[in-house]
Amino acid sequence: MSTGENEQALRKILDMSRLISLVLLFLHLYYYQYTAFQTWGLVSPFSDRLLENIHNTGLFRYFFISKALALVFLAISLLGGRGRKDEKMNYKIAIAYSLTGLLIYIGSSLVLWAPMPVTSLAVIYACGLSLGYLLILTGGTLLSKIIHKRLNNDDIFNRENETFPQEERLLKNEFSINLPARYRLKNKLRNSWINIINPFRAIMVLGTPGAGKSYFVIRHVITQHICKGFTMFVYDFKFDDLTKIAYNSWLKHKHLYPKPPRFFVINFDDLTRSHRCNPLEPSAMTDITDAAESARTILMGLNREWIKRQGDFFVESSINFLTAVIWYLKKYKDGEFCTLPHVIELMQVDYDSLFTLLRSEKEIEVLINPFVNAYLNDVMEQLEGQIASAKVAMARLSSPQLYYVLSGNDFNLDVNNPDNPKIVCMGNNPQKIQIYGAVLSLYVTRLVKQVNKKGKLKCSLVFDEFPTIYLTNMDNLIATARSNKVATCLGIQDFSQLRKDYGREQADVIMNITGNIIAGQVTGDTAKQLSERFGKIMQDRENYSINRVDMSISRSKQLEAAIPPSKISTLSAGEFVGMVADDPDNKIDLKAFHCEIINDQNKLKKEEEAYKELEVFNKIDNILVQRNYFLIKQDIKEIIQAEMDRINKTPGLGHLLVNKT
Repeated sequence: MSTGENEQALRKILDMSRLISLVLLFLHLYYYQYTAFQTWGLVSPFSDRLLENIHNTGLFRYFFISKALALVFLAISLLGGRGRKDEKMNYKIAIAYSLTGLLIYIGSSLVLWAPMPVTSLAVIYACGLSLGYLLILTGGTLLSKIIHKRLNNDDIFNRENETFPQEERLLKNEFSINLPARYRLKNKLRNSWINIINPFRAIMVLGTPGAGKSYFVIRHVITQHICKGFTMFVYDFKFDDLTKIAYNSWLKHKHLYPKPPRFFVINFDDLTRSHRCNPLEPSAMTDITDAAESARTILMGLNREWIKRQGDFFVESSINFLTAVIWYLKKYKDGEFCTLPHVIELMQVDYDSLFTLLRSEKEIEVLINPFVNAYLNDVMEQLEGQIASAKVAMARLSSPQLYYVLSGNDFNLDVNNPDNPKIVCMGNNPQKIQIYGAVLSLYVTRLVKQVNKKGKLKCSLVFDEFPTIYLTNMDNLIATARSNKVATCLGIQDFSQLRKDYGREQADVIMNITGNIIAGQVTGDTAKQLSERFGKIMQDRENYSINRVDMSISRSKQLEAAIPPSKISTLSAGEFVGMVADDPDNKIDLKAFHCEIINDQNKLKKEEEAYKELEVFNKIDNILVQRNYFLIKQDIKEIIQAEMDRINKTPGLGHLLVNKT
C-alpha cells in the first residue's frame, strides 16, 4: 500500500544499498591500491587488521568480485529510484549514459598495466572508477524519469475504439438486396454484407453529391429487384442514367418472369424515346377524392411554398377550383377529354362560360358555388386570389411536348397488375425541374394509388433525388406498403433538403418510419440525427496523471456514440453507415454498419460498355406534336360551344347560366 511509512522505509533501504555499494567500491580501491595508500601514509594497524578480516571472507579472492558487488548494490538502489518525471526524457539518453559509464567502470582496470608510478596509477584508476560509477548512477536516475506508458498518439481520431462487429453472413431471400462490403474491426479489415432482407419497410439512401448513392446502392436495388422478378417504377432525376440500367437489366432478365413485363419510358425532352400516358385516366379515378388528391399534388408541385401553407384559405380555394375542373371532365362523356392538357385549357376560358359548365355538374356544385357567388357579387379581388394563382401556375405547363405525352394512352399506371406487368421509368431534367417535377409528381401520386393495393405483384419504387417531386401521403405509402409487397427506395441528399421541400412535420415522419437507412457523407443535423439513431457502444478510456515523482493510470469503459457525427461528415465516396431492418423469419442482431461497399469495377465497366441504347418507341415530328397541341385547344372550344348550346336550348337549365352583365 502506498503509505508514508512504506515510502520512508523503502527510501532507507535504497540509501543503505547505495551506501554499501560505495563502501565496497572504497574497499576495492583501498585493497588493490594499498601500496599507494601506504606511500601517502593513509594506513594504520587498525585498518590493516580490519582489511585482513575482510580478506578472510573471500571478498578479495578475485579482482572483479568486490567491483561487481559494488555495481550490484548500485543497481539495487536504482531499482526503486523515483526521479522527477520528464516527458522529453527517453531511453536513448539514459542507456547512453549507463553504457558509457559501464565501459569506463570495467575498462579502468586496463590502466593498472601501464608502466607508471604506483601513486599515479592509483589516482588515474580511482578517477576512472569514480567516473564510470557516476555515469552509471546518472543513467539509472534518468531511467526513473522516463514515462514508461505514454498516450497512444497513433490513433488521434479514435478510429480503433469506434469500430464494432458487423454482419458478415450473406442473408438472402426472394426480396433481399445484398451489398458486399468491407469494414474495420480494431486494426483488421474484415469482409461483411449489407443485407436488406425486408425492403418493404422502405430504404432511404442519403449522401451529398458525389457520395456514391446511385453507383454503390441504387443501381443494385434496380438490378437485383429486376433479377428477382419485381415490377418496377424508377424516377430518374438525371435521365437517362438509371433508365439505361433498368432497361438493360430488363433485357437480360425478362425471361425469368412468369409473365414478362413490358418496358415503358416517360420523357419530355426526347419524344421519340417516350411513351404517352394520361395520369388523369378516368377509369382510375373512382370518386371526387381522387380528383382532389391529383389537384393538390399538381399545385403543390408547381408552388412548393404552398406545402407549408396547407389549410390556408387561398391555397385550399385553388385546390377546390382545380378539383372541380378535373371532376367535370371526368364526368363529361365518360371522361373522353379527361386529360391534364384539357384541364389546363378549360381553366383558361372566360368566367361566364367556365362557371356555367361547372355548375351543370351536380357533384361539384358545392365546390364551385363560392367562386360563382364571388364573381356575381363583383368581389374580383377575392376571386382572383382564389383562382388566378392556380390558373397562372397551370399555364406554365402549356407546352406542345407536355401536351403530347400527357394526352396519350400507351399504357396505364398499374405497373404491378398480374395481367399486365410493367417496368416504368420517368425521366426529369434538372434544368426544367420546376415544370417537369410537378407533372411527374402527378404521375407518381396516381401510380402509387394504383400500386398500393392487395392482390398485386411485388413491386419496387425507386426515387432518385426524391425531394424534387412532391408525393402526397408518402408516409402512408411507407406505412402500408409492406403488407402489399411494395418496396420503396428514396434517394435524398440531406435531411434538410427533405424538410425544405416537404415541410418539417412530414419530413420528420418519413425519416422516422423508414426501416432501412444507408447514408454516405452528410453533415449538420442529418449527421447528428443518424448518429443518435445508430446508438452507442462500450469504448475503452485511459487517463494518465503525472506528478513530481510518480505517474498513475486509470482505465475505464463507457458508452460513446458508435458512429459520431464527425465521422459521418468525413466519409469518403463509397463509404456508408446505416442500419437495416429485419423480419420475424430472418433475425439480424448486428443491424448497424460502417463499411465500404465493394463494387466490382471491371465487371461494371464491361456491363456498361455492353449496354444497349433505349430504342426509338415513336417516330414523330414537330408537326404531329403541334397538331396535337392545337387539337386539344379545339376540343375545349367545342366542349364550351356544345354545352352552352345545350344549356341554352334545354328548358329548366337556364338558371345555370352565369352572366355578370
